[in-house]
Amino acid sequence: MTTASDSLLDSLVTASVAAGREILAVYAAPIAVEEKPDHSPVTEADRRAEQVILAALAAAAPGVPVVAEESVAAGIVPEIGETFFLVDPLDGTKEFIERNGEFTVNIALIEAGVPVMGVVYVPVTGEVFIGGPDGAFAAQIGADGRPGPYRRLWARTPPATGLTVVGSRSHGSPETEAFIAGLDVAASRVAGSSLKFCLVAAGEADVYPRFTPTMEWDTAAGDAVLRAAGGSMTEADGTPFLYGNRRPRSARRFANPSFIARGRPAVADGASP
Repeated sequence: MTTASDSLLDSLVTASVAAGREILAVYAAPIAVEEKPDHSPVTEADRRAEQVILAALAAAAPGVPVVAEESVAAGIVPEIGETFFLVDPLDGTKEFIERNGEFTVNIALIEAGVPVMGVVYVPVTGEVFIGGPDGAFAAQIGADGRPGPYRRLWARTPPATGLTVVGSRSHGSPETEAFIAGLDVAASRVAGSSLKFCLVAAGEADVYPRFTPTMEWDTAAGDAVLRAAGGSMTEADGTPFLYGNRRPRSARRFANPSFIARGRPAVADGASP
């Protein structure tokens, strides 16, 4: 790393790369798709990757609860306190099934509702994004499974020429379009999974609005990278965005409200910066 190494963060990177290997092994063969009770898709890759991550986290941070997508779907929901992990072993399952490469492994550490550490790994490209107390960084994972030199990530100040807005490849909505219509937009991009957060964190986009359903494990790792890069994450009404079911939301546990992810400085809702 270009800064002082954090052993836990290093462990999260190692876990994400190991999970990525499991995902790519399934990706290389015909993909069997199942449907969960909420009608979302799941594959063998989701389950294999989660098993690897759960074992790695148990070794790296024994006793810290882990809220993981496939475990929760199976009814395994740990009691959580101020500190816990959020894990999406394969974020962007639809992108995985469509084989467009835009899926990630997401691991985040939450403290008092805030994502203080996060890793987003892209198995197809080998790129890893990390966020922690020392900032946000990205690196390429080498053939030996280790990250190469890290480069620092900084969310940018929106250029005077207008905003670059990034949106979901699979989950657009009229509310999203209405929000974007109120901004001074120069360009739009689409991306799958947590890559949208990483684009804002890397200064390649300025705002990512989301008004369709997401879960806490979908967003926490990318949110950690973005915040460490100087960006921000709020609910759509500007309320601070917190994790761990800290406010009434819906009958579904760990469901997120609508949100706006931004670079720096914050972009006002419905107005140009």
